[in-house]
Amino acid sequence: MNKRSVGNEGEDRAYDFLLKNKITVLERNYRFHKTGEIDLIGKDGEYLVFFEVKYRAFSNKGTASEAVNFAKQKQISNVAVSYLYQKRYPMDTPVRFDVIAIDGDKINWYKNAFDFVG
Repeated sequence: MNKRSVGNEGEDRAYDFLLKNKITVLERNYRFHKTGEIDLIGKDGEYLVFFEVKYRAFSNKGTASEAVNFAKQKQISNVAVSYLYQKRYPMDTPVRFDVIAIDGDKINWYKNAFDFVG
């Protein structure tokens, strides 16, 4: 199985998990030019949430949540700004950056996992 299909499987699991947790998913794999991609975008109450999904079958390379480093946070933040602008959201829209970390069969949802990185 290649890296992309493993990633898709993880995103499918996260998508199903979020639906079960009453999240309205607005976008999957939102891409802004070549600057980056956000795995899932959804609504959780008043919040517009940008979800990063990370999957690790084994822990020999660390946990899934550890893979969301500063550079990844900055990339997600930049794409989020582009998304808000492109979809004409007001600048005071409450947003949140969450991580769905899948380690083997275990799914952890880290709400407000990181702040905007400008």
